[in-house]
Amino acid sequence: MKLSIIIPFYNEQKTLAALLEKVHAVELESPWEKEIILVDDGSSDGSGKIAQSDVRSNPDQTRLISLPENQGKGSATREGLQSATGTICLIQDADLEYDPEDYKTILSAYRDPEVHVVYGSRILGSQNRFSWTYYWGGRCVSFVTNVLFDCQLTDEPTCYKSFRRAVLDDIELVSNGFEFCPEITGKLIRAGYTIAEVPIHYYPRSFEEGKKIRARDGIIAIWTLFRVRFGIGK
Repeated sequence: MKLSIIIPFYNEQKTLAALLEKVHAVELESPWEKEIILVDDGSSDGSGKIAQSDVRSNPDQTRLISLPENQGKGSATREGLQSATGTICLIQDADLEYDPEDYKTILSAYRDPEVHVVYGSRILGSQNRFSWTYYWGGRCVSFVTNVLFDCQLTDEPTCYKSFRRAVLDDIELVSNGFEFCPEITGKLIRAGYTIAEVPIHYYPRSFEEGKKIRARDGIIAIWTLFRVRFGIGK
């Protein structure tokens, strides 16, 4: 049983090495093993060298895909998912907002053979803190998701999205930017999958610390949900 951890990154020199140390340190229960797929989305800082060093140190566990230019989180994530060979695929941001120790909680949900998709919810993790803007922005996107797709998600925009590998064969993903998240959520639900949620830890960073998502990305996310729900475009 293999967990494929997809880590897209763009100019994350300040956090990537520490994040990878945390990912490698996670000890999964038998029979699980880790496959780490790093996707360099055209970084111009030292992120690529950090990733290359990690591959040299962990050649049996880590692979690196280097894109020639910055194309966006969605494009980088799609590249990683296409290369994944694990039973379960999980998306991991390259910052330190999410705790890789929560992989264990996410994987525990897959003990139920009827579970095919698991999201890590920052809302269910009641000890987590948010900025006012990001909390209500995320809640708004989740509310729109629930209305459009008749579901009950607490945290649609979460980074920790995971799936059984076979699920990905049922959907076509085309997004290049942050709209990848609502796109995959909407298409999973339209394909008939129920999304389970488990509580996770969350340690938000500020714009000054390198946070990239902006208010306009929330607007794009809502439009993407409408587009997927009503079959506008791909």
